[in-house]
Amino acid sequence: MPSNYAAELEFAVETAWIAGQLTLEFFRLGVDPELKSDMTPVTEADRGAEELIRSRIAEVFPGDLVVGEEFGAGGGESASEAASKRHWYVDPIDGTRSFVRGVPLYGILIGLEVDGRVEVGVAHFPGIGETVAAASGHGCTLNGEPAQVCSTNNLSEGYVSFGDPGLFVDPRHRTAWQRMMEGAAYRVGWSDAYGHALVATGRLELMVDPKMSAWDCGPFPVILREAGGYFGDWDGNETIHGDRAFSTTRRLLPEALKLLAD
Repeated sequence: MPSNYAAELEFAVETAWIAGQLTLEFFRLGVDPELKSDMTPVTEADRGAEELIRSRIAEVFPGDLVVGEEFGAGGGESASEAASKRHWYVDPIDGTRSFVRGVPLYGILIGLEVDGRVEVGVAHFPGIGETVAAASGHGCTLNGEPAQVCSTNNLSEGYVSFGDPGLFVDPRHRTAWQRMMEGAAYRVGWSDAYGHALVATGRLELMVDPKMSAWDCGPFPVILREAGGYFGDWDGNETIHGDRAFSTTRRLLPEALKLLAD
């Protein structure tokens, strides 16, 4: 049976903070990126932070599988043996493009999925000193204080944010983009993980990403759930395994699903 996840939450908060300190050493000095095969940037800081997180998980939770952006799946049991068990999803620097340009809104993301449900999540933003964390049954916090989604009644009164606008040129997304532009009080590109953290802490009503990987999403289902909101795919399924994701409040979820409908 599942534990109450208090130990995992404390571990993830501490590990994200330590990894964040490592990234700050590079952030303050500047770092040159390399391009991966998918033409996205990676730096020495990305690799170093993921190696640090993996080593800590291996030491404290040696049977768990780790899935990270830079080094894939590894550690613990084999992928097939661990398929229905415990997976840590790690993005050592979410927002590497921001990171290399000196923009402090990049995040360290750690999520623990148990039997297909994310139970622990931490999104740490070392450049601005914010940590959003949650575990099932423990609530959501911002820097240790309780956090929750906003109480806005209609998206027309709300703030909507998004990732790269260029991704909305896909025909599947173009109509949703138009509805977003027309349906909100204010539209702003606080992209990457920080936008989802803003929804969880009541500072945005909707954050939309048309292209996501599991490690980009790792902590957010439980963070939004415990904050009184929703994180998942565009069909209303709470998951980190869809290629499109959004976060919003429970009150606004039906309206948001209509806005994003294909």
